[in-house]
Amino acid sequence: MRLILASASPRRCELLGQIGVRPDMVDPADVDETPLKGELPGPYATRVAAEKAALVAARHPGALVLSGDTVVAAGRRILPKAEAEDEARACLSLLSGRRHRVLSAITLIDGEGRARHRLSTNIVTFKRLEQAEIDAYIVSEEWHGKAGGYAIQGRAAGLIRAIHGSHSAIMGLPLYETRALLKAAGYPLD
Repeated sequence: MRLILASASPRRCELLGQIGVRPDMVDPADVDETPLKGELPGPYATRVAAEKAALVAARHPGALVLSGDTVVAAGRRILPKAEAEDEARACLSLLSGRRHRVLSAITLIDGEGRARHRLSTNIVTFKRLEQAEIDAYIVSEEWHGKAGGYAIQGRAAGLIRAIHGSHSAIMGLPLYETRALLKAAGYPLD
C-alpha cells in the first residue's frame, strides 16, 4: 500500500515520522489557496485539503494520498501565510494578547478513490507582545510562509501563553486524526 504525501511541508513529513509513518513519495499539490468570498476558516481549510488530495490522487491511482491545510483565524478572518515582513508584523500585532484558532484539516483518499476528511480546531493564546519582541521575531524570519505569521515549533513558542488542543495540529498535521484515518484505510501502523 503506497502512501503519497501531497504536501511540500517538511514539517508534515517530520510529524508523520513521529507516528512511525514514512510516505513512499512526496508530491506537492499546487492549488489556488485564495479563500472564496465569505468562506469561513473551517470550511476553507477542509476545501483546500480536499482539493490538494484530489489533484495528487489523480496522478497516483490506487495509492493512499494524504494532504493537509492549516489556517490561522482571528474570529471569522483567515490570516495569510505571511510572505512579506509587513504581513507578518500585521498578523503578530493582531494576535498579540489574544486568543485565536488554528484549524488543521486533513484529507485521505484511499486506493479506491474514497475521501475521508478531519478537521482539528485548536486555540492558541499569545502573550501581549512588546514591539521589541515582534521586531526580534521578524528578524528571525521564522514567520516566512507560515499561516498567521508564526511557527509554534520555533521561537514563537516562547511568546505563546497557552494552547488548547493538538500541538501537532498547530504545527500543521493533527497526528491523532491522521493516525485514525490511516488505520481506517488499512494502512499498516504499529
